[in-house]
Amino acid sequence: MTATIIDGRAVAKRLQGEIKASAEQYLASAGSAPGLGVVLVGDDPASAMYVRMKRRACERVGIISEAQILPSASTQEQVEAAVRGFNADPRIHGILVQLPLPDHIDDEAVLNEISLAKDVDGIHPSNLGRLGMRGREPTFTPATPTGCMILIEETGMAIEGARAVVIGRSNIVGLPVALMLTNANATVTICHSRTRDIPGLTREADILVAAVGRPEFVKGDWIKPGAVVIDVGSNSVPDPASEKGYRYVGDVEYASAADVAGHITRVPGGVGPMTITMLLSNTLKAAYNSIEG
Repeated sequence: MTATIIDGRAVAKRLQGEIKASAEQYLASAGSAPGLGVVLVGDDPASAMYVRMKRRACERVGIISEAQILPSASTQEQVEAAVRGFNADPRIHGILVQLPLPDHIDDEAVLNEISLAKDVDGIHPSNLGRLGMRGREPTFTPATPTGCMILIEETGMAIEGARAVVIGRSNIVGLPVALMLTNANATVTICHSRTRDIPGLTREADILVAAVGRPEFVKGDWIKPGAVVIDVGSNSVPDPASEKGYRYVGDVEYASAADVAGHITRVPGGVGPMTITMLLSNTLKAAYNSIEG
């Protein structure tokens, strides 16, 4: 068996076309474009790169992007003040705090400052809490998990009744994607560093989401034949043959997994483009919410 590649770039391009058309309609009706405010603290190269990528994506679809870039020595109050500034700015409909923050900054306190109406990354504790409660709907769902769900749906796999395994339990990906799969009526197992016999559990999964942050952790013989495999990982590994001296791999050993899975994402080009696209979609939603009351 050779797996069908789930092309995140192609899906993201299609969805961004729809977002652009809707953003143009918003501009025509509201008289101004939707706006995204980004708070970046420090000079981490990866974080700075992600912010640039998001800004370019905003430009493609007609969303204004404004950044507050603070030095790494900024105080807790200064970071929180940057968030409050965007809260008060009517031109800004969505706020993204680029993680990770420096060690001396209390992440949760900063995220708590984000207005629920502008939490387009979907990681405010209230939004995550609503995601985990039956009968409650979050204002926004987290960008990466939402992208994962759309990619699963793209395969035609029936999520309802499926056995799903999520490797990783972070607040940003693992936990919320497990909740979203549960809400879609899958039967979900979460694996983590204390889980016994992870390969045995993953071999039962119709849907496998790997979000553990360990290069090529999941091997091909861990995968149920025909399963849908969503690889959230993006890990830098040495590669002397590469011009940069490194390359990115996922949490799944792609070569062996592709021989077993029914559908699989690649790294890069799988989940990554969807994360940015869902952020754009949530920002547009926030803008429309602002005029609909």
